[in-house]
Amino acid sequence: MSEYQHGVYRKILEKTAKALEANNMKCFIAEKKEEVPDIVKGLLTEGCTVTCGGSMTLEECGAAALLRSGAYNFLDRTGKSREETEAIYRAAFSADAYLTSSNAITENGELYNVDGNSNRVAAICFGPKSVIVIAGRNKIVRTLDDAAVRVKRYAAPMNTARLGCETYCHAKGECMSLASGNSCMTSGCKSDGRICCSYVVTAQQRIKDRIKVILVNEELGF
Repeated sequence: MSEYQHGVYRKILEKTAKALEANNMKCFIAEKKEEVPDIVKGLLTEGCTVTCGGSMTLEECGAAALLRSGAYNFLDRTGKSREETEAIYRAAFSADAYLTSSNAITENGELYNVDGNSNRVAAICFGPKSVIVIAGRNKIVRTLDDAAVRVKRYAAPMNTARLGCETYCHAKGECMSLASGNSCMTSGCKSDGRICCSYVVTAQQRIKDRIKVILVNEELGF
């Protein structure tokens, strides 16, 4: 990518960061994904209890490896039974920090997230003392309407493919609501494997800087 493209994206990230800060969310900008673990390390205390949502972004930028480094009490659901996983979902509410990505972030400083189990959006809203959101520049959109379309056209089909969910978007590559011309944010299939069950917009924060956002000037995740 040319320096000119990188510079334009940087301006978009700076605009978004300013809006997030105005909404009481602390924001950091990383030029490269390799910078992310050091930023996260600065937001955690050694030995603290941490957990995370399922996220390709955390894996790709090295944040997941940091959590597994042994420096923290990591509530890791990898390889766990359904019962053990659900126990970790509930324990997350008492964690010192919760790490996740976001399905989309608007230039107006809003986080947009859609969940199937709803454990991730629940933890973003309430519980963990600190929430750390990591997002590549591909997650930045202009409006909430754009955020909804991004999930229906990109995030949901890719995640259902990753998770092996038997859904319309997995089979067809986009949400059935787009194919039918139904623009409603919450419209979709009725399959048991549907992953877009709960829709949460995170805007003005009552607890200043509880949510920290790391924007990365690279494409990460879905």
